Amino acid sequence: MLEVRGSNPFGSTLVFMTSIAVLDYGLGNLRSVFRGLCAAGATPVITNDAEVISSADGILLPGVGAFAEGMEKLRPLIPLVKAEAEKKPLMGICLGMQMLLEESEEHGVHEGLSFIPCRIRMFEKQPGLKVPQMGWNTISPCGNHPLFEDVVEGTYVYFVHSYYADTVPEATLAKTEYGITYASAVGRGNVMGTQFHPEKSGDAGIKILGNFVSLCE
Repeated sequence: MLEVRGSNPFGSTLVFMTSIAVLDYGLGNLRSVFRGLCAAGATPVITNDAEVISSADGILLPGVGAFAEGMEKLRPLIPLVKAEAEKKPLMGICLGMQMLLEESEEHGVHEGLSFIPCRIRMFEKQPGLKVPQMGWNTISPCGNHPLFEDVVEGTYVYFVHSYYADTVPEATLAKTEYGITYASAVGRGNVMGTQFHPEKSGDAGIKILGNFVSLCE
């Protein structure tokens, strides 16, 4: 059994078989992501320690806030994250997902981690369309990616965002309609991400997190 030590909301040492390093870089719903992963069958550790991240079976990049600030705060960990993503699954949530992509046009053009070809664009204003999208909406999984195993078309999940991923079809894992049809989940190789918050999406979200944990086993 692998033992990984790091900070977490409950102040305890974590001992587990499937370890998920939740990156603590100053932006993100760390407590809710931590609880979601616990419910999904993992024992996560919230950390920015290189040794802990390297020894984990998977990495989760959460995030709320602005793209440029997120990239700046993550900067000390970027070389490590890129190296570890070659070896193990990496999942981003919300801003964390956006940061996995090539660039964002949020408040200017800013470079992302470039795991997945994509630009982050702002929703265009349309009559009756509120921006940000905030609340429940449906997803339509594309193909047979294991992140969405046993997740059916029309499943409701929870969103909070003003910008969306404009990516290629082969990198689109799920789609959502909100004024336009856009990629609400993306993936390439070991890297994947959801624009929605699975940790706030009830049983369906826990199932998606559980699928990610299974990929890390």
